[in-house]
Amino acid sequence: MASASSVEPVYLPDTVQGAVKILVTGPFGVGKTTLVGALSEIAPLRTEETMTEAGAEVDDLTGRPLKTTTTVALDFGRITLSEQLALYLFGTPGQQRFWPLWEDLSRGALGAIALVDTRRIEECFDVLGLLEEQRIPFAVAVNVFPDTPEHPEEELRAALDLLPGVPILSCDVRDPDAAHQLLVDFVDHLYTGALEPS
Repeated sequence: MASASSVEPVYLPDTVQGAVKILVTGPFGVGKTTLVGALSEIAPLRTEETMTEAGAEVDDLTGRPLKTTTTVALDFGRITLSEQLALYLFGTPGQQRFWPLWEDLSRGALGAIALVDTRRIEECFDVLGLLEEQRIPFAVAVNVFPDTPEHPEEELRAALDLLPGVPILSCDVRDPDAAHQLLVDFVDHLYTGALEPS
């Protein structure tokens, strides 16, 4: 087995001339770090720290008994789309106290995937509100946990108070194939929206 120090880094080809940025956002504990890791072609940069007893008073762990870490800055991943273009994924921290950082990360983003846990739907309203305020195109992606209840799309759209043009997708973010299909569907939505007359 190779040691970590003997693993060759994966550099961008010299031919890459441009990059696009997509945010992966959502409330605390919804799966953002997992999604960035499932999509990235490189070992993702993670800024996770062990949760402390003091943090437990601030971050609600209800329904997340196995969660022991939290993102304190960002998650970062990369996908080389072609010889000329790279896609950068920026996972945002989910807690309100990190929102000034969230606003910095959102600058220049092509769009955002907003992860939602339908078992705790009320937790995502603030993030969706921020995306609307920043006028960042986004899709809602329901992260399918083992005990996620199923809801008709119309019911979910009404509960989230979404505009008609915001797509609702679903994905088990632990599955790399499903995560890549989610990204393809989202980029297709962005492309289609860019072609529509304003």
